[in-house]
Amino acid sequence: KDGENLYLKHLTYKGAENRYKEITEQINERIQLELEIIKRSGYPGYFLIVQDFVAQAKRMNVSVGPGRGSAAGSIVAYCTGITNVDPLRYDLLFERFLNPDRISLPDIDIDFDDEGRERVIDWVVNKYGKEKVAQIITYGTMAARSAIRDTARVLDLPLQEADRVAKLVPDLTKLRTLFNTPVEELKNRIQGDQYANFKQLKKLSEGNDLIAETINQARKLEGSIRNIGTHACGIIITPQPLVVLIPIANAKDSELLVTQFDNGVVEKAGLLKMDFLGLKNLTIIKDCIKILKALHNVDLDIDHIPLDDKKAFEIFQNADTKGIFQFSSDGMRSHLKQLKPDKFDDLIAMNALFRPGPMQYIPDYIARKHGKKEIEYDLPEMKEYLSSTYGITVYQEQVMLLSERLAGFTKGQADILRKGMGKKNKKEIDKLKPMFFNGCINNGYDEKIIEKIWTDWEKFAEYAFNKSHSTCYALIAYQTAYLKSHYPGELMAAILTNHMKDIKDITAYMEECKRMDIKVLAPNVNE
Repeated sequence: KDGENLYLKHLTYKGAENRYKEITEQINERIQLELEIIKRSGYPGYFLIVQDFVAQAKRMNVSVGPGRGSAAGSIVAYCTGITNVDPLRYDLLFERFLNPDRISLPDIDIDFDDEGRERVIDWVVNKYGKEKVAQIITYGTMAARSAIRDTARVLDLPLQEADRVAKLVPDLTKLRTLFNTPVEELKNRIQGDQYANFKQLKKLSEGNDLIAETINQARKLEGSIRNIGTHACGIIITPQPLVVLIPIANAKDSELLVTQFDNGVVEKAGLLKMDFLGLKNLTIIKDCIKILKALHNVDLDIDHIPLDDKKAFEIFQNADTKGIFQFSSDGMRSHLKQLKPDKFDDLIAMNALFRPGPMQYIPDYIARKHGKKEIEYDLPEMKEYLSSTYGITVYQEQVMLLSERLAGFTKGQADILRKGMGKKNKKEIDKLKPMFFNGCINNGYDEKIIEKIWTDWEKFAEYAFNKSHSTCYALIAYQTAYLKSHYPGELMAAILTNHMKDIKDITAYMEECKRMDIKVLAPNVNE
């Protein structure tokens, strides 16, 4: 391990010299802090493996995303080239990725262009050995309706009857829950027609006929394993042959091995999972840059474009975002027209807010940005952390930073609070609440104000999003918008090429080309 720690330190400082004009005290302190936590956790080798295959992917001309998930909060990941977003610039937290007070397995997910992903996996297999690399099995289980239909087929209940009974099961509920929950509680959970359907289902289950037998057998079968598959992106790499560690099998549709333990068990067994994801938008950006080179001899480095480009922001302000990663839906475009984003922070926030739950705060965010609603802070100290989102708690990282500032929480405690609130873990919250209140009161804050902040956080934290992930994906969106504003024909050609198999998408993008006055030529075998 000492050798691994020293080599990771060497790579980090070497990378820091390329990333920063000057290694300031702040940068050096952050690097030292992270390296110490990584050393204590015993995972320097994990970083080195990820750095190794990411560097190789770039050498193979495979596009690598700027980051994904909480790993973008690591300056070590940034300096070693694993991620491409500066965590200091965007206030991204390492503790959100690896908690120093409660060490758990790190999880670095990497996006590759979807054409290059398989090539990177092949390289990993060749480097580490076929017997040490495997995909992860997934077990598909019977849901309530499929359990009824499968049981009906075996018991020879007519298909039409089976379908009628299956449709009586309320959405997103289990038979076990339905039949074991008190009626009054169910009334609160299930509304209108769905509750009436359940009453009918329950009545049918109490009969002595084939329908009753079907429902009651289905209750026993629900949750049983129905089929197996492979994890869409998870890959296990081990230091010794997998057969020594866990049961394995040959995959049906690839030459890779596949684990016989699913993801949860694999992680509990202490095996490190790497996620290799294919992202079509990276292929589109890559193809657009290739077209620029081929037609105009333009060498564009997409990772070094200005992040305040006026034309790129006009794409967002005018909601001309068809084909723009994460910003192309009708709902998002409607909000963009009102928001008129003019800085990168707005894109990060919109990417975090536009999802079920926090979407309700978008009108408030827009009103505050444009001065139609006053920006208020419960405490003056909160302005430093909430000003970029106009006083609204949007990110999990804001809750973490404020709990450190107001209550004197350690970085690890702040992360445990974030996780406890987000998952509504009553045991964790009950333990941390008095610590938070005592810390705030000892620091001179009024208890009534602290009570309000805590209540707001409990409400917000359920929806608050990971800023590291939102920043990375906002960057991909911005890069696509930059290309659309400066090289519209080339970008649309790349988009159309990468959606050839979907007639619905092709039609929509052809319409967008027409709107943009871009002529689309018919296919020609001679071209």
